Amino acid sequence: MTIFVDMDDVLADTYGKHIELYNEEHKKELSFNQITSGEVWQNVPEIHQKSIRAHALQPGFFRDLKPIKDCKQVMEALCNKHEVYIATAATQFPNSLKEKSDWLEEHMPFITWEYQIMCGHKFILNGDLLIDDRSYNLDKFEGDTLLFNSPHNVNDSGYTRVSTWLEIAERYL
Repeated sequence: MTIFVDMDDVLADTYGKHIELYNEEHKKELSFNQITSGEVWQNVPEIHQKSIRAHALQPGFFRDLKPIKDCKQVMEALCNKHEVYIATAATQFPNSLKEKSDWLEEHMPFITWEYQIMCGHKFILNGDLLIDDRSYNLDKFEGDTLLFNSPHNVNDSGYTRVSTWLEIAERYL
């Protein structure tokens, strides 16, 4: 199988990083469990929304993300069984291209540069499976898709969902 895997909120915890930075900047105690839907910025007072939207423009934002639980082990096993590519929208934010490459080198050194697709639109991808947290990336993909659960996509319907990397392992290992 040829599998494409998104980075943000699939491999790397951008959602949690936004919450962490918000709490530091505004001396708050927002937690992931308090959010039931939407983007982080949609779950804070309007006066703070602009600062959250600016996080992804800060140097180091993408470099310092924590890996999603169990993703390293499952990704390595997937790479041993299938042809696996990282497909991430790394051209959207000025610092993200280098920072995402560095993140992958640290956390997933088994995914060499030849298997890293830093792109804009993902509809150009041609393979068997796309794992992403954004339904608009799944809509035009011609293979199978998995929507990785996140508060921002809870209202999206019509997709096969997964909540953990262990669920992905059960399906494809």
